Amino acid sequence: MKRKLFLIPVLFVCVQVMGQQRPHYTQYILNNYILNPALSGIENYTDVKLSVRDQWVGLNGAPKTTYFSIQAPIGKGDYRTSSTSFEVPGQNPRGRYYWENYTAAEPHHGIGMTIVNDRTGSFNRFTANATYAYHLGLSPTLNLSGGFSAGITNVTIDKSKQDFSGTGDPYDPATGAAINGELNRIRPDLGFGLWLYSKNYFIGLSAQQIIPQKLSFTDDATFINKGRLIPHLFFTAGYRFLVGEDVNLIPSVMLKYVEASSRNSFQPEVNMKMQYRDLLWLGGSYRYQDGYAAMAGFNLSNTFNVGYAYDITTTALNTVSRGTHELLIGFIIGNKYSEKCPRCW
Repeated sequence: MKRKLFLIPVLFVCVQVMGQQRPHYTQYILNNYILNPALSGIENYTDVKLSVRDQWVGLNGAPKTTYFSIQAPIGKGDYRTSSTSFEVPGQNPRGRYYWENYTAAEPHHGIGMTIVNDRTGSFNRFTANATYAYHLGLSPTLNLSGGFSAGITNVTIDKSKQDFSGTGDPYDPATGAAINGELNRIRPDLGFGLWLYSKNYFIGLSAQQIIPQKLSFTDDATFINKGRLIPHLFFTAGYRFLVGEDVNLIPSVMLKYVEASSRNSFQPEVNMKMQYRDLLWLGGSYRYQDGYAAMAGFNLSNTFNVGYAYDITTTALNTVSRGTHELLIGFIIGNKYSEKCPRCW
């Protein structure tokens, strides 16, 4: 009976390893950098973000994700506004003046760092990456940046959370009674991205975990199908519509490709964000075959911004969970413009 019980977590692990391995982010629209290293140095200032995501509240062992990101420009001699920068003193950052006078940034570099910790049940995944990007102008109003990320991923299993009996299962070659504490595997991590951006639209393509690698916690020959790390691809695009002088609408889409993560390995998402100047914003999103989300946020002074999202799943998990909460806090360091608030996509 004990061996049959252990089949349940083993089967679950196999499905997870072949599905999406990187965490979900509902508010990636506020920090596309977490998905695409090409945004390193896109702003005129150092951009710091902290996020906590508590997924499927009420479900034991549900995913909990935290991340820290920081990115800044190098050699950006001009301080002209971009599609995500602060406003110029005395001007409406969302008004017609901004659109009519937008200019592409001068060529420059960008660097940054991301630290992500994602825990699901007995599994914990810690990833740390350094990023680099180069930005150049393709035309007077169009920019293109390309970047990469490099670092490590450490995946661990907490054996105590897979022990149903208190003594371990001696028949499990990975987490049997003869093995104590945590099992861990460290793997190199590499990603790349492109980001095309202008005054009123952006298009991005990125890939994470691009080095396919085996991920197994045992060398037992009886394990025929062992786990592996698989690439994650992201395509994003959005457009800014000016509605009056003070309100902007920003619809956007993301198409995610992860092998075996869904019926056809693709998962599209659509978002809509309505923003009043650089002060307040509301938004919503839909993730195909997963659920809906509502978002809201505000910007305070030129140093602090907050975003919050609440997700409701449309899967069978909605009968046992109380939704998903995600909090995002941002800090702006060294902004060259006014005391008003930052503009985020």
